[in-house]
Amino acid sequence: MADTLALDALSKRYGDGPPVLSNLSRSFEPGTLTLLVGPNGAGKTTLLRLLAVQAYPTDGAVRYGEIDVHDDPYRYLQRVGLVHAGPELPEHLTAVELLEWILRSRGHWTEDEGPARIAAVLDRLRLDERRANLIGTYSSGMTQKAQVAAAFVAEPAVVLMDEPLRSLDTATTEATVDLVDEFVADGGLAVVASHLTDALRPLADEVVRLGEESPVSA
Repeated sequence: MADTLALDALSKRYGDGPPVLSNLSRSFEPGTLTLLVGPNGAGKTTLLRLLAVQAYPTDGAVRYGEIDVHDDPYRYLQRVGLVHAGPELPEHLTAVELLEWILRSRGHWTEDEGPARIAAVLDRLRLDERRANLIGTYSSGMTQKAQVAAAFVAEPAVVLMDEPLRSLDTATTEATVDLVDEFVADGGLAVVASHLTDALRPLADEVVRLGEESPVSA
């Protein structure tokens, strides 16, 4: 079961530029999907990077339960699955090797169950026999399938996803939406930014529109 993920007067600016996010306070609850929407430059990716400890706030804090995620990132990130904004995967590994590394690094690997868990998630996302090839040889769609698999393979409590449906074919889009739906139904906490909202909006408990004077929930 996930814990509450809370923003406390969160602000972020880059250099001397205007704030991308300003004094943002809200919480994301277990068993919910929050969909972030808004135009390019609205702050969706910045917010997800702050939630994923890939960026640090200018002011304010992000807390997961009692954890300040920027003070204790390791303990927090052990519970988090990520889909990055870009294809940020190690090109010298295969998809199978990447997922095995994630399971081992989080203490979820066993010789009996690990290979079957990897095969199951890759089968579900239709990553074909090239799963044993290096990620650096993959198409954009295959890389995205590997990213989604990496987010879910270790059974996280939180998933943070930036444009998870980008470059996916129809069948894999449906499989990804089903994974998210099942994850939230089981008590997981999902925060997703996407321009492809038609598939995800029916699952969303809340839609947060960024890029306005203050975020609007719908």
